[in-house]
Amino acid sequence: MKNDWRTVTFFCSNGKVIYLPMVSAGRMNKKVPAPTVSLIAVAKEAGVSRATASLVLRNSPLVAEPTRARVKAAMETLGYIYNRGAANLRQNRTGTIGLVLSNISNPFFSTLTAGVEEANDASEAICLIANTADSPERQSRQIRRLREHNVDGLIICPAIGSDQKLIDELTRLGLPYVQVLREIPYASGDVVTADYALGIERAMAHLVETGRKRIVFIGAMEMHSAALARLDGYRSAIRHFGLEELPVIAGTRDHRYDEEALDRLFDLPEPPDAAICYNDLIALTLFHHLGRRGMIVGTDFAVIGMDNLPQAAAAYPPLTTIATLPQRIGAVAATLLQKRLMQPERPGERFVITPELVLRNSS
Repeated sequence: MKNDWRTVTFFCSNGKVIYLPMVSAGRMNKKVPAPTVSLIAVAKEAGVSRATASLVLRNSPLVAEPTRARVKAAMETLGYIYNRGAANLRQNRTGTIGLVLSNISNPFFSTLTAGVEEANDASEAICLIANTADSPERQSRQIRRLREHNVDGLIICPAIGSDQKLIDELTRLGLPYVQVLREIPYASGDVVTADYALGIERAMAHLVETGRKRIVFIGAMEMHSAALARLDGYRSAIRHFGLEELPVIAGTRDHRYDEEALDRLFDLPEPPDAAICYNDLIALTLFHHLGRRGMIVGTDFAVIGMDNLPQAAAAYPPLTTIATLPQRIGAVAATLLQKRLMQPERPGERFVITPELVLRNSS
């Protein structure tokens, strides 16, 4: 765009003529940026020292609540904007973490993410989410991309097939991490998971108490720690109650199962009368299968899922399920990662969340 410059003419007493440019109308109307409000100004407004105002910015517990409220009110009044980028540079931190999930299409992980974000809000961190689609190769690419974005650390649910190479890669990249739900055997570091075996055992005890004797496990996935724990719980309960162990029905990554294998069990002289499913999504798929066979869920056949997704309570009949509390798992994992970032050399911690059996009409 052409500048709208004008000139003004001065006639001097010595006969010379001087032409001086005037500032363009556009430049004269340009807004001048508002001056940056300093932390000293905030401290003065609140009647505290700069050091106290700085402690409020860092959420220090050393500041009394009335003083904290006064400083925050001063910030609001003056329009103070915290330069977090500069603060992160001083701390060699970016204030971001990576959340690496195995399958973000599963609503279970959205609930886990909500828990992570709940804890992040308290620690003033933000989250970058990556989906591995349960591929170790894609997982490796996503981790490297997150490292390129200078995340401070990772919360990761290892993809199926992950092994010690994953831990070695995280160490080589200098990325602190917390494993959630699944874990690499014998790896050091922080872990947050659910006691899947205990959840299955409690569900089996409930089925036995209600008179069920031939209980099948449906949806066994490719082997990882969470899948192994589920099967361990099922087989332990079978032995404890002296029940016959029926063939385990295989599951798939898209939350389906081998329907033909289950139909073969139904065609036996003594068919199964109850099922514990790998997760709620497989349990809800089983509802349709039973309906096609003319069976009434909760009467002819009992069904128990796992995870307590919102769909479980909304199903017909409502689904009995093992609540694994993903929101709590996410919040604990995010808190644990912040603790790791503050204390890099501390020993690894392992948190195991106790699941809850939620009884509904399907059992």
